[in-house]
Amino acid sequence: MNLCRGDIKVFSGNANKKLAEDICKELGVPCGRCEVGKFSDGEIFVNIDETVRGSDLFLIQPTCTPVNNNLMELLILIDAFKRASAGRINAVIPYYGYARQDRKTKAREPITAKLVADLLTVAGIDRVVSMDLHAGQIQGYFNLPVDHLSGVPILAEYFKKIVDRETVIVSPDLGGVTRARNFANLLDLPIAIIEKRRPKANVSEVMNIIGDIEGKNAIIVDDIIDTAGTITKAAQVLKNFGAKKVYACATHPVLSGPAIERIEESVIEKFVVTDTIPLEEEKKIDKIEVVSVAPMFAEVIKRIHDNESVSILFD
Repeated sequence: MNLCRGDIKVFSGNANKKLAEDICKELGVPCGRCEVGKFSDGEIFVNIDETVRGSDLFLIQPTCTPVNNNLMELLILIDAFKRASAGRINAVIPYYGYARQDRKTKAREPITAKLVADLLTVAGIDRVVSMDLHAGQIQGYFNLPVDHLSGVPILAEYFKKIVDRETVIVSPDLGGVTRARNFANLLDLPIAIIEKRRPKANVSEVMNIIGDIEGKNAIIVDDIIDTAGTITKAAQVLKNFGAKKVYACATHPVLSGPAIERIEESVIEKFVVTDTIPLEEEKKIDKIEVVSVAPMFAEVIKRIHDNESVSILFD
């Protein structure tokens, strides 16, 4: 790894320019000048309009929709900065796309999370900063430093003004229990778990609740919301089991397909997400509230640049 550490420079592709600008405001540095566009046949081109030689460079680019375009932008930008003699290239990837295939669950399946890690490494990064990777083991797919941030403190902070002692934190499945417990610990609240099972083939899924939610407000906590099918069904089950009000929150608002319609029609009172992925205008509905991760990423970037501890932020 290149240990050279010059001035901080922050650049962004087209994936989430608003987040990059907000991070730059928090840091008190300007956004780097570069053009990321396309040739007439769709190929991506990059023009960097300032020197980056010897700089401690932070490239902010979530690999969200359109995933392939944003991933290629990230790879081409890394290559450009490497060839321009940047001192250190830190890839800040708030949302890490292609993470859902993180292991082989059946024959002849790819492991796309590892493939993307290999592509980024070969392109020339020195470090990765990401938030709420779909699977923690993705950190091990890189042979270089990975700072894995959590959106839980930011989401929990929002709910401090809503919760009371009659509130319970809910994990939508057994796999999310650790996340829900961390969230609950920050608010000093109990947790409940939604257990899903399919009695036999072609019989619809049955959801049971582990924990006491009757007469209480519930907050469902998740990492990624894609089509919103699971979380809206979970909210309805909580209502059926006697919950008063149901809220939901997630770090990454992928919100594809029928997600917005499902949330709009659901029993969820308020759906809180972060800005790791930009929310398009047609997805901005009253039920969805966005909280910013910019202050956290700015603090982490500052600490990395100053060779200070990042983990202390979560202790």
